[in-house]
Amino acid sequence: MTESELLQLLACGEDSRHQFKRDATNADSLAAELAALANSGGGCLLLGVADDGTVSGLDAAAVRRLNQLLSNAASQHVRPPLSPVSHNVLTAQGLVMVVQVPDGLNKPYMDLQGRVWVKSGADKRHVTAREEMQRMFQRAGLLQADQVPVHNATAADIDERAFGRYFERRYGQSLEAAGLPVVQLMENLQLAQDGVPNLAGLLLFGKQPQRLLQVCQIGAVWFPGTFLGDTRYLDSENIDGTLEEQFQRGMAFIKRSLHHVQGGRGFNTLGQLEVPEEAFVELLVNALVHRDFLVSATIRLFVFTDRVEIISPGHLPDSLTAEQIRTGVSNRRNKVLAEHAAHILPYRGLGTGVPRALGAWPKIDLVDEREANQFRAVVWRVAQPSAATSVDTPQVTGQVTGQVRRLLAVMVAEHSRSELQALLGLKHRDSFMASYLLPALAAGWVEMTIPDKPQSSKQRYRLTPAGKIALTSFNKDTP
Repeated sequence: MTESELLQLLACGEDSRHQFKRDATNADSLAAELAALANSGGGCLLLGVADDGTVSGLDAAAVRRLNQLLSNAASQHVRPPLSPVSHNVLTAQGLVMVVQVPDGLNKPYMDLQGRVWVKSGADKRHVTAREEMQRMFQRAGLLQADQVPVHNATAADIDERAFGRYFERRYGQSLEAAGLPVVQLMENLQLAQDGVPNLAGLLLFGKQPQRLLQVCQIGAVWFPGTFLGDTRYLDSENIDGTLEEQFQRGMAFIKRSLHHVQGGRGFNTLGQLEVPEEAFVELLVNALVHRDFLVSATIRLFVFTDRVEIISPGHLPDSLTAEQIRTGVSNRRNKVLAEHAAHILPYRGLGTGVPRALGAWPKIDLVDEREANQFRAVVWRVAQPSAATSVDTPQVTGQVTGQVRRLLAVMVAEHSRSELQALLGLKHRDSFMASYLLPALAAGWVEMTIPDKPQSSKQRYRLTPAGKIALTSFNKDTP
């Protein structure tokens, strides 16, 4: 660095990459400055410069003293030790020592008191928040959230039959033939530690994982429009259970919320999903396997009339970008969970999931929201005709399932859900909701009497004007 370059740098003032100091006399204080820079991407410490950027200068004796102090602070007062590089720039006011601190490879760096420092603008601050500390250890590879033993979990929380089926399918022998206790086998597979199931073990083989891992589930909502803040919704579900159960129920929620098109199939067939199923499979699996478990939030699944959003807690790790994952670049955050999930879920773990989803359906936006600390996959749906006009077209009429026709035919007034099931002779609520009521609501042919409170015990359902037109049209088509 020349004197001219130095003066240009000083004219810009202090920032998170450049710290000015007139002098340094205390190794602990200097160590804190070095650690803060190393923990925050690296930068320069300029000695012999006042806070306002004017050069105070150092003489030769001061430079020798500071070199000794710098060596001592970097090697003895920072854990793990640092190796800063210094050089001196001669100015008219004296020497300026420029100390370059690289971005640390072994974060987090601490002082002798065990405190972690990071830059906060031109200043530094002491990290005290547990989540921020955990994240620093995670980025350094010193903490794998999926391998952390779950507090209050015991071997009794593991479904031994489910683990046994997995073990036999993957390793070709029964638990009895293995000759070891289940918890020992799980420890050997990095699914437990000291007899306690870890997060991966509990999520994959737990009896009731959410009893101890409340946020490790999916919150799913089906909205009737395009607005997230809409107080109305057609369906909602808290999807819990093991990772495999969450995947299956999440896919079921998506499939019952979307339109089906005939695609040349017969009248009595359900038809093909409007968006290829493979696109949702890959994105939902990625959200389940790669979410950041240090973020206290659930995976969110929102179905709108124009799109489906799958929101995963935690932004992309390290410097990975959305454009990179589009091309297959990957960085596995939960290595143990991903390794076992590859044998349980339709997951390959090779970075091919997102390119495969895009190949099946290119209309997908991938948004890495670092400030919100989340990753959002937006799947854009096919534009659908409005319910008011669609009943007049033979094509749309032909796509209506026989179940929806039967439902419209029995609706002569306002009915409760149980009354409608009785009129149709149906016993199973889930089947009625998925095949009859929800499709009719989504089409706009049936409406709620209390739309702001979908779960109200006083809720009733009735035909809309469009539904009455549709029913008349269906009756004309019936021989």
